[in-house]
Amino acid sequence: MNGLRAVVVCFVIACAAVVSPAAAVTAGPAPTPSWSALPVPPAAPPVTVSDLAARGPREAWATGYEQATDGLRPMLYRWNGTTWSRDTSFPGADEPGWLGKAQFVGTDVWILHNRAGAGELLGRSAGGWSAVPLPLTLWTYQDFAAVPGAAWVVGEDDTGLKVLHYDGSRWTTQATPDGVLYLMGITARTATDAWAWADTSTGTSVLRWDGTAWRDAKVPLPPDSNVHTLLLEPSGRITIGGSQYTDGVARTYLMTSNGHAWRTAYPPLGDTSTEAMVRGPDGALWLPVRSDRAFQSKYARVDGPRTTFSYGPERTKAIDVKPRALARAGSGLLSFGTVEIYGSKPNLMSERLGG
Repeated sequence: MNGLRAVVVCFVIACAAVVSPAAAVTAGPAPTPSWSALPVPPAAPPVTVSDLAARGPREAWATGYEQATDGLRPMLYRWNGTTWSRDTSFPGADEPGWLGKAQFVGTDVWILHNRAGAGELLGRSAGGWSAVPLPLTLWTYQDFAAVPGAAWVVGEDDTGLKVLHYDGSRWTTQATPDGVLYLMGITARTATDAWAWADTSTGTSVLRWDGTAWRDAKVPLPPDSNVHTLLLEPSGRITIGGSQYTDGVARTYLMTSNGHAWRTAYPPLGDTSTEAMVRGPDGALWLPVRSDRAFQSKYARVDGPRTTFSYGPERTKAIDVKPRALARAGSGLLSFGTVEIYGSKPNLMSERLGG
């Protein structure tokens, strides 16, 4: 599996000069960056956005599917640092299906692809596109994770739960602990450090792959809760986001671990899904939230105990603006989603925070 294996040079020239005190100027604080709109070539509505992955400020990929006359068609867009463009060069671009999660492994991008019902991993390197077919056709292709030397696809077939593992040359099927009914998501830091969140006979649990077996990670999730996402960071920090239900009412929770202990917080996010949550370049957690303004998107920034909100640009005649995915792109953030303009069906939109 090819690839499962920016340098900016700044020159500062200091010049000494003698100036009078009257000529000295004190710089004020830097302006707060704001969200700006990025044009996106339209797709065939209705459209669904699956994921967004970025590798620095000059390369990002957004995935999903559109509605063609004979069913769903995969949808892929590429950001080059200046513009979004549609990519139709990948294998199966003109066949029924959809594109799911996208991930960078080194300089290559890998994407989960449902191609006319059969699953495969699409890979794009400097040499172009390649495809690695899955060994089984599944009823559902729930999630995907890739790191150097390993990839996983989780889903179900007529015999039940399947965890498919690829080591760069062959596929194998991995077993999960007794009582695991369904894997809702998976992510990985290395080939021997992968995590998944599961529906089990006793509720939601978090599992960990240590290179030998999948085991219960013994994460003390809040009672009556689920998991939307799990962020693994090179520092060792882990962040889990989900919802806890009390008397049928959901509220968002966040759990963080430094490798030794877990801490749970309940930021003022209502019942917001954390599925699109990312760690921003400022070190805070960012996620899209339900907007109280029909013509603007809304984002939450969670930095320890402090939660703040920002709005996207105003969109003329918009009646619903929905960012679906976020990604860190260098020193800024990219979002990708849909916008519904009065009198038309929802189509694609993108926004950027900072540069």
